[in-house]
Amino acid sequence: MAVATTEKLLHEARAGRRLGFEEAVRLYRDAELLELGRTAQAARFRKHPERRVTYLIDRNINYTNVCTADCQFCAFYRPTVDHPEAYTLSREAIGRKIEELLEVGGTRILMQGGHHPDLRLAWYEELLRWLRATYPEIEINAFSPSEIDNIARIEGIGMEAVLMRLQAAGLAGLPGGGAEMLDDDVRARVSPKKQSAAGWLEAMRIAQRLGLLTTSTMVIGFGEGIEQRIGHLQKLRDLQDESLRAHGNGFTAFIAWTLQTENTSLGRSKARDELGASAQDYLRLTAVARLFLDNVPHIQASWPTQGVRMAEVALEFGCDDFGSTMLEENVVSAAGTSLRQVAEITLQKSIRGAGYVPAQRDSRYNVLRVIDQVPSPAAPRRPAA
Repeated sequence: MAVATTEKLLHEARAGRRLGFEEAVRLYRDAELLELGRTAQAARFRKHPERRVTYLIDRNINYTNVCTADCQFCAFYRPTVDHPEAYTLSREAIGRKIEELLEVGGTRILMQGGHHPDLRLAWYEELLRWLRATYPEIEINAFSPSEIDNIARIEGIGMEAVLMRLQAAGLAGLPGGGAEMLDDDVRARVSPKKQSAAGWLEAMRIAQRLGLLTTSTMVIGFGEGIEQRIGHLQKLRDLQDESLRAHGNGFTAFIAWTLQTENTSLGRSKARDELGASAQDYLRLTAVARLFLDNVPHIQASWPTQGVRMAEVALEFGCDDFGSTMLEENVVSAAGTSLRQVAEITLQKSIRGAGYVPAQRDSRYNVLRVIDQVPSPAAPRRPAA
């Protein structure tokens, strides 16, 4: 059987045909970058015809930096509770952060921490109940599959029991952190104490069955091959097919970024020069993800790691969402990004400057307000009188 050319694969992908694993590998490896981007844009506009790019006003709250996972790519964690820089936020401290979010019109908190060895499930339940009672207007998306696995191990119960109790206490969504690379060979090298790829997927399978909001993520640059990157996407697409078929609830979005190694064990390792990923790698992954993840509604640009300008470019490679204002972020920035708090007006300016209409959304991608209209780049300008 003749092997399809990249041009033929791009044509078929542009028409909406589902890509196979080997076809996605071929496009990632061989397709001309701009043609790949144009094909991803066609897929993006097939799903979202309007020239609208959404964003969310939220805040990341890292409730603790104590973590026993010892991931080699993390500079945020402190290994023990008695470390001089270890912390666990009080309710009062968390409340002050939420008050600041409410002042700028925020609608969600993304609350994540480490694998704390001492916090019991009851601590998390009590915190969620307090948050729900005190700030009923704020949606709580919190923890990650690996944190759920850690709590389950401490309690000696299954992840489903943990998620059910957290949901009853006020949890609305389980963010997609901790996926990194869903390949056990990679995970054995960089995060051997974390749950397996299958464990991460199982936590998300349970969360989706329970009706929780979920997102999917990916980090590239661990020295993995293209096949491992596409394998990660394949695992996500397979679970999405399964969950949508079973109960109509799956990942709302996919977000990818490149490994940040500054200040980390990996950044100090002998293999550091072999790590990381280029801007082209990021754009190729973004475009291929939009084509391959045909069952995931939204692809999000990652300005915190790639920078605002690269995120603008990603809007031409299949992304329809600009992420969030991220009033606070500590984990990725600790690993060396030049992240600064980006105000809402800055995100609006970037979206508008890229030729799109900015629109504020909630965590389920319901548009709350369209900011303004901009002329389509294809529309002729009326000459001055």
